[in-house]
Amino acid sequence: MSGLTGRSVTVRVPATSANLGPGFDTLGLALSLYDELTVTAVDTPGAVVEVHGVGEGEVPTDETNLVVRAIAHTFAAAGQELPGLRLVARNSIPHGRGMGSSGAAIVSGVMAAKGLLEGVVEFDSDRLLALATELEGHPDNVAPALFGGLTIAWVTENGPQHKKLIVHRGVAPLVFVPEHTMSTALARSLQPESVPHQDAIFNVSRSALLVAALVQSPELLLAATEDRLHQSYRAAAMPETNRLVLLLREHGYAAVVSGAGPSILVLGSDPSQRLAAAELVAASSDTPWQALMLAVDFKGATVVPNPMESSRS
Repeated sequence: MSGLTGRSVTVRVPATSANLGPGFDTLGLALSLYDELTVTAVDTPGAVVEVHGVGEGEVPTDETNLVVRAIAHTFAAAGQELPGLRLVARNSIPHGRGMGSSGAAIVSGVMAAKGLLEGVVEFDSDRLLALATELEGHPDNVAPALFGGLTIAWVTENGPQHKKLIVHRGVAPLVFVPEHTMSTALARSLQPESVPHQDAIFNVSRSALLVAALVQSPELLLAATEDRLHQSYRAAAMPETNRLVLLLREHGYAAVVSGAGPSILVLGSDPSQRLAAAELVAASSDTPWQALMLAVDFKGATVVPNPMESSRS
């Protein structure tokens, strides 16, 4: 019997949008759409996963589940024996749409392990980011999922680092989510290994401007979200996304591909812009796009203990 048997925690993790146009693999934003997870340590070895909402009937419900793998990875890194696990997931973040669902699953597992090991092993923010990045491969989604707000992420010889910034209260995010999905691996495969010098300079300037626009000057968001590093190279793989991004921008909305796509993120400079942008997309597309009017999440991932349970499996 594990000494953790009966321990139970509930984790809440926000959706994220990475890149934000020019900030490729660097900038990420946490959004007010959440996956919730309850994890209980039990006597019976292995893992049993119950999924409600997004991914129900689709994602694995055993040890191969990404959340379970993240819990196991964190326990192993801490040198702790993994107990049997019972998980109940209530998912709202769309899968394969560029809203950080895999990053959220990984962060859910890392935070669940942190909660279960409370008082046994302590994890600081740098360790949490390192563990999540080891599984995700890059920190641009897991950083805002962990810490909330706008995050700048970079990697040093000492591992991934982050800086969290508070977004201007006038910034109003809107995400258009299509019915079709996009493979992140496919999207990345369309990237060239090198880009023209002028395009690199262009994106450096826009990325710097974007931080200023999001934190201080939302009126600069349209100019600040221009990109020459990745979106045009991926356009052929998601033509409807590309068409609508260009249409929205022509009408003055700061629209970008959300993460690897195919969802579209609009960074409104005030809430009223979102209604007009949603009307434009509804009138201009033959395929359904769900318009999610969200807020910026400032808290990031949370974990709270539940009352101790018996050791039933």
